[in-house]
Amino acid sequence: MMSALKVDNLAKTFPLKKPLFGPAPPGVRAVRPMSFEVPTGETLGVVGESGCGKSTLARMLVGLLEPTEGTIEIGGRALDNADPAEFGKLIQYVFQDPQSSLNPRKTIRQIMEAPLKRLHNLSRPARDERIAEIFASVNLREEFLDRYPHEFSGGQAQRIGIARALAASPRIIILDEPVSALDVSVQAQVLNLLAELKTRFGLTYLFITHDLAVVEAVSDRIIVLYFGAVVEIGKAESIFAKPRHPYTNLLANSAPVVGRPLTAPEQKGSELPDPLNPPPGCAFAGRCPRATDLCRTEVPTLKHMGEDQLAACHHPLED
Repeated sequence: MMSALKVDNLAKTFPLKKPLFGPAPPGVRAVRPMSFEVPTGETLGVVGESGCGKSTLARMLVGLLEPTEGTIEIGGRALDNADPAEFGKLIQYVFQDPQSSLNPRKTIRQIMEAPLKRLHNLSRPARDERIAEIFASVNLREEFLDRYPHEFSGGQAQRIGIARALAASPRIIILDEPVSALDVSVQAQVLNLLAELKTRFGLTYLFITHDLAVVEAVSDRIIVLYFGAVVEIGKAESIFAKPRHPYTNLLANSAPVVGRPLTAPEQKGSELPDPLNPPPGCAFAGRCPRATDLCRTEVPTLKHMGEDQLAACHHPLED
């Protein structure tokens, strides 16, 4: 199956302000070089605690941030920021906060028309027809088009955000915490809608979230990020049931489960490494109960750990 998305050695370093005297500091490596592929029609979950690089990765994929190094391919085509419209036709972004992602000074019709005008140059009748089709697909009434974003609930606003992304007719949609700001009952409705749209329009999703239960339910595969690097990749049904990396195991044990007492999982520390002074070797070594001198001196690489599962660990967990 052809890959919808392929990233090769993709990384992002944010420069720091040069001091008045002395050399410039090396900068903050928000995303360390990573490579992966997403087959057409797959939902790839991306998980990790705050500060691990999830949103920076997502913003590079949609062209909001320029990578420091590496390449991005969509459908076999290498993309760059030379023509932002090419990004918009192929990949779109659904933001975490539905209300703040919509321009409060514009009506919903004006918001929906923007990608149809700027990316596809559609005429007014064609725009009206396309908007009516998209609004029907996300179960919204056309009378909403002449209202403003503040007049909608969080669930309705998120449907509008999804509709705006669909208006560009993309192949891939980046979903950045799309249900975290919604009530639990509304979350289920939006997740079911996303599943229907994926089938109807042949979409590929990258689903970024902190909620392990949600990402396990909606994803085909899951990537686990820690300190800007991929530490484990595997199938959704097995990566938390049989984790190979100690950090993945820590995430699985930290997730609340109904009927299970809340206990702190085993770890040696609770803080992420200092991004201005990253440690040598494995970034998780300072928190890992299995760490040895090898972990503190040599960076582990992704290795196969059984069928369709990879982990970057010198001392992986056994089955």
